[in-house]
Amino acid sequence: MEELKAETPKISDWVLYKNNQLIAFNKPAGIPIQPDKTEEKSLLDLGEIYAKSNLFVIHRIDRPASGVVVLAKSKKGLARMNAQFQERTIQKTYLAVVKNPPKAQSGQLTHYLRKNEKANKTQVFDEPIKGGKQAILNYKIIGKSDNYSLLEIDLETGRHHQIRAQLAKIGSPIKGDVKYGARRSNKDRSIHLHAWKLSFQHPVTSETVDLIADMPDDSIWNFFKSEMR
Repeated sequence: MEELKAETPKISDWVLYKNNQLIAFNKPAGIPIQPDKTEEKSLLDLGEIYAKSNLFVIHRIDRPASGVVVLAKSKKGLARMNAQFQERTIQKTYLAVVKNPPKAQSGQLTHYLRKNEKANKTQVFDEPIKGGKQAILNYKIIGKSDNYSLLEIDLETGRHHQIRAQLAKIGSPIKGDVKYGARRSNKDRSIHLHAWKLSFQHPVTSETVDLIADMPDDSIWNFFKSEMR
């Protein structure tokens, strides 16, 4: 395996949890989960260097988003974690910052999503459509600043760009997410979407594991962080 270069981020600072079966990271925005056409270091690359072993991708979050990502250290661990995701027994909670908050303080969004492979973008429909998959999320507004609102989002399904596309559909695109209707991009090309909490059963012991990833360090996230204390 290729050795880390001096400019490579210190991945040990991102580790949230590790044992013989799994390792979890608080992924910074801008880093892909797997190698892509940019040939930049991915979380998988960096994780394998850190763990000194092969790792397996269980789930993904979007490159411009941040937060909890769990990788498996064995194919058995991968299969058991995949089963939990397929059975929807894993709890996934995100935080999103939006300029235009939803009209209701809390609610459930149900849409039908269809991925446009060419554009790497998800189309959203109110009614079932050929090739579309049902997408369900629950949200509540948990913080407000002068210009933005903080949403806590619990996913019931895990679709491509689900949170980004569904919030955009109701007129609440995520800050920085120009792909889905935000007026301006963030300077670092991140979006204000953070995979905050992940709860699952350990693949061997069946004990409940609750992971929490601290919010990124910028002025907006830091404001909401202080409000939540």
